[in-house]
Amino acid sequence: MLWTRWLVLLLCWGATGGVQQAEERAGSGAGAGTGARGEVWSDSRRQRSPPPVEPLDFGFVPAAVYDTHAYYEPGTIGILFHMVHAFLYVVQPNSFPTDLIVKIIQQNMGGIKIEEWRKPENVVLLLQWIHYEAGFLICAITGIVFVVFTPIIAACFCMCRCCDNCGGEMHQRQRKNADCHRGFFTASLMATTIFIILGVFIAYAANHNITTQIKSTRRLINTNMRDLKTFANNTPAQIEYLTAQYTTAKNKVLSDLDNIGPLLGARIHSNLEKEVVPALDAALRMAGAKVESAIKAMRETKEALENVSSSLEILQEGMGRLQASLAGERASLSNTLSDPACTNGAVSHACNSIRSILPQLGMNADFSTLPDVGQALTNVNTVLKVDLSNIVQKGYASFNDTPALVKDQTKNIVSGVKGMLDKIGSEITAFSKMFPVEASLANFTIFLNERHKSIESFYPQIDQMDFYRWIGCVAVLCSVVLVLAFNVFGLLCGSCGYDKQATPTTRGCLSNTGGNLLMAGVGFSFIFAWVLMGLVTTLFVVGGNVEKLMCEPLANRQLFKIIDTPFLVHPEKRNFLPGMLFQNPNIDLTLGAMYRECHENNGLYHALQLENIFNINNFLNRTVYNKDLAKVFEGVQVDLKDVALLEQAGRDNLINFANSGVGDIDYAAYLAELNKGMTVVDLLSFCSDLEEQADQLPRGALENALKGHASSIRFIHREHVVPLEQAMSTLSQSVKLLQKTSSDLPVKVTNILSAIDAAEYLITNNASFVVKQETKGFVQSLVGYFKQYTEWVKSSLTAEVAQCKPISNMVDSVEIVACSFIIDSVNTFWFGLGGCCVLLIPSIIFSVKLSKYYRRMDTEDVFEDGQESWN
Repeated sequence: MLWTRWLVLLLCWGATGGVQQAEERAGSGAGAGTGARGEVWSDSRRQRSPPPVEPLDFGFVPAAVYDTHAYYEPGTIGILFHMVHAFLYVVQPNSFPTDLIVKIIQQNMGGIKIEEWRKPENVVLLLQWIHYEAGFLICAITGIVFVVFTPIIAACFCMCRCCDNCGGEMHQRQRKNADCHRGFFTASLMATTIFIILGVFIAYAANHNITTQIKSTRRLINTNMRDLKTFANNTPAQIEYLTAQYTTAKNKVLSDLDNIGPLLGARIHSNLEKEVVPALDAALRMAGAKVESAIKAMRETKEALENVSSSLEILQEGMGRLQASLAGERASLSNTLSDPACTNGAVSHACNSIRSILPQLGMNADFSTLPDVGQALTNVNTVLKVDLSNIVQKGYASFNDTPALVKDQTKNIVSGVKGMLDKIGSEITAFSKMFPVEASLANFTIFLNERHKSIESFYPQIDQMDFYRWIGCVAVLCSVVLVLAFNVFGLLCGSCGYDKQATPTTRGCLSNTGGNLLMAGVGFSFIFAWVLMGLVTTLFVVGGNVEKLMCEPLANRQLFKIIDTPFLVHPEKRNFLPGMLFQNPNIDLTLGAMYRECHENNGLYHALQLENIFNINNFLNRTVYNKDLAKVFEGVQVDLKDVALLEQAGRDNLINFANSGVGDIDYAAYLAELNKGMTVVDLLSFCSDLEEQADQLPRGALENALKGHASSIRFIHREHVVPLEQAMSTLSQSVKLLQKTSSDLPVKVTNILSAIDAAEYLITNNASFVVKQETKGFVQSLVGYFKQYTEWVKSSLTAEVAQCKPISNMVDSVEIVACSFIIDSVNTFWFGLGGCCVLLIPSIIFSVKLSKYYRRMDTEDVFEDGQESWN
């Protein structure tokens, strides 16, 4: 961990001094900025939601690609590893004694002293440790007993045989089940030999796996070194990228400041528009109807008045001509009816009938008495001489010029903010240059290159040592193979040379050789068994305890719990890791937490909790998120008092239109005359009746005269009545339109002017509040860009900058090399070799028993007269 400490100190060097300088630079304006912001945002009469902040794209931090894949899959030999692990679990089923180890370390920090173990608490710890190691102790004692008693038993066995005991007598008794015994011993020895061969193969596979994996260790070392170099080379570029991305937020703020008119002015205009535009729209929608503009309403009123005036004139002139024509036709028809022919009894009835309806041939309506609309028309023409459209457009222009007004009145403030942002950018750049990261990491890269070359210089020695180790293990296995060779060849020679017809004293040479080979195997078994068992016991105790006390806790990270135990190293130092790295043991940083963060490939800043040394959040709040922004924008003063939605000329124009006299016209008199008919009787109906009466008269001059009168009346209707009826229709429509328009014209004009007054009052009196609210929202949007930058910096430092995956990879690589490559192979080696040693015991027994059936005996049992006698 020394290299990690060195690296962290290099990365954090100078941070404390930089923080203090930043505090001094930013401390003077902190209180003033807070007060300014509180004053700007103190008005709570209306709560407006802040505008949504546009998300900024800071891109991606240059990522480091690490080559190490700290994962090991043993393959087929993994089955043997699992067998060994299962055996060790049977031997040691207890869980990892975290508390026991912690107590032992804490009570023996000053060194182990014999007299200290006499204390009761240490005796208890010793008993607990013995209980934990009970399985290993039992197996180790068994191995020691094997090692001690095997040579003694071998010596006793040899002396016993020299005394013709223990199978040493060269005489074999004849038994009926001798073949059955021989077959049983042969099968048992063969099975034992096969299992010993499997043990040899297991031990040899483990031995070869160590050599193979040592070569893979070089790959792990190389990739870990490359990853550390990648880490060192990428970190400066990543830090520079973080610093450079301040320009993104700065440029966005400058862009918004350059467009403060369209942005802030448009927002002020938009909020005022919600109440101002309805007033303007009301001014343009006369009489409550959906008319496009007030000008159109005035023009329509003018056209209606002109139609009334012209139609009334036409009617008055036409009525005089019509009345004269009807009077003449009535007098002519009366003269015709005075003809003597009408006195005839048969004709007199028809003439009298015509004479009775003759008075109906006259005028009904009288338009000469209707009032003139000339004065009202004159007034409307006077109103129309004023260009109301231009006046209203000026009101709109005055209101829509708010963005330009804001930009003009805030140009000094914008320049001040730009200067402040340039100053912040300079501070960030200067602060980032205070860290000698690039130079430190360059030195770290040189250090890695030197260490890598130093490690590579040991490769030949490691290969040589591994070769000697491989030769030694093979030599050990060869001793077992020698015993196996004697067993195998003894079985082959004995089985092939055995003759059932031969007596024990007449057995062949091949059979005798097989028996001798088996006994030779017994001898070498006694010679090597205790030595091999001593080696197995030593490797078992060492390898088994390393697996249970180091490898398993390292795999399940329980080992970190011991290292991370508070006050483990010193009663006054809480945590070991921060005390070693930062000389501050009170920081809540543990090795397990650091490993988890690095294993997830998070940043070193977060993994080592460097915020306790250099708090980036405080620094960014003092520099990037500067409270002086609110103080600067406190000076925004937008004056909208000169905004006039409707000038006085427009107001007078509307009032004159309301007082033009349109509403004073006697529409009832007009409508009453228009509802009357032009004549008393319908002239066409009168003509039809006259012709029907004429048809009832005898043919002659009277009939023709009456029909001529009917034709004259039709001509009068066509020439006089029809045009007058058209004029009446036009007059009726115009009168109704004027009546509808003028029904509540003064009230509507009054409402329009009231709405405009209210809107102007809103602009002139309440604009300051709106400006403050919208300025607050605008400042929040600017601050939001910097908040995005600070949050992005913090998240990048947490997860993307100086990703410390190489550190966890190194821990995992150490676990793989030490445990998976070496310890698992060593444990598998003693597991196979130990099995061979244990199986040598039945091999000795079966070989001794079986050799009796293959060796040539000196004496044998003799049979006389069919009866068995024993020598």
